[in-house]
Amino acid sequence: MKRRSFLTSLAAVGTAPVWANNTPVHQPRGKAEHCIFIWLGGGMGQIDTFDPKKLGDNESKQKVAGSLYKAIETSVPGVQLVEHLAKTARVMEHVTAMRTVNHHVVDEHAFATNIVHTGRMISGNTIYPSIGSIVAHEKGAANPEMPPYILIGYPNVSRGPGFLGAKAGYVYLTDTNTGPAGFTRPDFVDEKRALKREQLLKPLMTRAPRDSSIADYIQAQEQALHLSGPKFMRHFDLKEEPASLRNDYGGEFGQRCLLARRLVQAGVRFIEVSHNLNFMNGTGWDIHNEGYKNQHLLIQELDTALSALIRDLKQQKLLDKTLIVVGTEFGRPAQFDGRGGRGHQGTAFSMVLAGGGLNHCGAYGVTDELAKLPVENPVPLVDFHATIHAAMGIDPAKELMDGTRPVPITDGGKPVAALFG
Repeated sequence: MKRRSFLTSLAAVGTAPVWANNTPVHQPRGKAEHCIFIWLGGGMGQIDTFDPKKLGDNESKQKVAGSLYKAIETSVPGVQLVEHLAKTARVMEHVTAMRTVNHHVVDEHAFATNIVHTGRMISGNTIYPSIGSIVAHEKGAANPEMPPYILIGYPNVSRGPGFLGAKAGYVYLTDTNTGPAGFTRPDFVDEKRALKREQLLKPLMTRAPRDSSIADYIQAQEQALHLSGPKFMRHFDLKEEPASLRNDYGGEFGQRCLLARRLVQAGVRFIEVSHNLNFMNGTGWDIHNEGYKNQHLLIQELDTALSALIRDLKQQKLLDKTLIVVGTEFGRPAQFDGRGGRGHQGTAFSMVLAGGGLNHCGAYGVTDELAKLPVENPVPLVDFHATIHAAMGIDPAKELMDGTRPVPITDGGKPVAALFG
């Protein structure tokens, strides 16, 4: 080839990306406006909840692998749950149990909790943002008078904003009766005195360079000052709700779920609700050895609160606008340990989606006879994350910036298309 022809050809190639794929990638987009993320810390056993199999026996010398509880039919033909989820069974037309979620982190609860919240393993000096912080960053609050992200549970880095900074962080509380700590003014600080304090603080807050981590912190502080006082705190007064509804939700966990519904109405975008903060069965969902003995109490409490939340949101005409997620760090094997409990399993476990305007089918994915491996429609954890983001109208392939480094919201996650119209 002559030199001039070669240079002309090279110039033509340079006008288009060499590795470009001109086929547009279709990403489904849902219309959910809020998300309530229910967290079952410890590892909910799929075979004892949303993916029942044949009955096992954990008390005889010759232990037989299988479910601890009987299976019952639901409002969706062909979809079964365990007997302790009877109330949820009656509203399964609004629910999809994702039975084939999987990841490879099963030996350590903290690492598994982190990967389920962030979609990534801990890596070097990078702290990845949680799913709640990503939603807060991308969508903001539905009401500027409210924070975008509230955590009803104990704070930790897995639930935090990571490299997105403090402005994508959460307001948290552990007691529904008192609300978020630090947001109630002392009796001697009235509106006039609070205003004077803010005026004294303002000159200091304006000194921070723009786009700095200090500026992000100051923005979070300004939001906290804005929220302090009775106007914000009234949203945490559950006594405004009818006693019959409060009773329908059940105990303390149910009241946290009721509060989540109130916060959705107030304009909070993402609410995480932790279950079993007081470890009612001594071990939580981590049912090694004798921990299984009171597992049914946890399942029944979840059943009461989850079913009430679905019915309540539907009654309030908020169910299609609110995506409910039930998450846990991993599942449980069908086999029993020496004293009748169960170990950890990440090869297949159940997480749950409800509401949010999705095309629900009761259950998605099929596991083998002991709920150990996916047989149909496996859902890698990254795809589960992508499905949540897509349901919220967020592109899971969008790149966020960690300083100068672009980081996609998910590592190639693909939303489960069957759930979208």
